Amino acid sequence: MPTARRLAARALYEVMTMGARFPGPTLAAARWRGHGEPMGRATDVVIEGYPRSGNRFAIAAFVLAQHAPVRVAHHLHAPGHVIAAVRAGVPVLVLTRDPDDAIVDFALIRPDLTVGQAARGYARFYQPLLPYRGRFVVARFEDVTSDFGKVVRAVNERFGTNFAEFLHTEERAREALDMAERRWAERTGPGLPLVGRSGDAGAEGHQARRSELRRAYGAPALAGPRARARRVYERLGSDVA
Repeated sequence: MPTARRLAARALYEVMTMGARFPGPTLAAARWRGHGEPMGRATDVVIEGYPRSGNRFAIAAFVLAQHAPVRVAHHLHAPGHVIAAVRAGVPVLVLTRDPDDAIVDFALIRPDLTVGQAARGYARFYQPLLPYRGRFVVARFEDVTSDFGKVVRAVNERFGTNFAEFLHTEERAREALDMAERRWAERTGPGLPLVGRSGDAGAEGHQARRSELRRAYGAPALAGPRARARRVYERLGSDVA
């Protein structure tokens, strides 16, 4: 039976993911908690996505590629952050990942949540973005992790920017991953407003739990949430050729 702490965490997640579409409260909560990098007047680009969609690598690779310092807003994991940037005319890159993988991996690192909640959170992140679809760039996980240079190129083409493209060699990718891990390890405090401080889905010993979550996600009772997550993923598509 779930503990009182776990029940409270689940209830809070439901409330916060339902309210995360609103830019004002989203930015205020992020600044109050002191986590993530909410956009401001000097922001050069916003990079956002559902957790486990390549966020850490994308941010590190983007920063690593530039010849001068850039201000990247990221890791609020809230659609309101994207909407605020779109309205302000700031370039935005939205990261997506196949829901079958992203949802299971997120539930793995957030054991207080059910896989059904993770599925609802996926749809709640991306669904509010559909009306703004032509005003940001979408890149899928496989493009981010295989050729991030093409992703930066798509951002430049959409927004008329001249960000340096990432040279996606094995050596540079490892450098970006190392940077991402260092930055993550150095983070302190209570965690991001929506997802808190979390572990690593690739940690040893997680494979059995991942298999268990995949079975739970495939249960008939979650057919509706699965279909909604799949539908929004397909509607967003990708801007990376």
